Amino acid sequence: MGKLTNLTVKGQVTIPKDGRDALGLRPGEPVEIELRGEGEAVIRRGPVGAVPDPGWVAAALARIRRVQQDHRHLAEGLDPDAYMAELREPVPLPSGEA
Repeated sequence: MGKLTNLTVKGQVTIPKDGRDALGLRPGEPVEIELRGEGEAVIRRGPVGAVPDPGWVAAALARIRRVQQDHRHLAEGLDPDAYMAELREPVPLPSGEA
């Protein structure tokens, strides 16, 4: 029987130290998980220097650009009084709502 570990609320699993050592796993390196059906999976060391999925990279870059856009005022050096006035502007309600 293998070792037991718990799944966190974030979906993370800790691989016990002796297992990490046996597989040669180091923090930040890829880990491959092969699903074998009926509640079984195999964990193995992933290829070092693996290229991330392009779709994941594009989604991550889009999130970064959204954050940059949301915080552009910080890079522009907006006058603090002007920034506070912008924050305090009333937000229009959709028609029909009061």
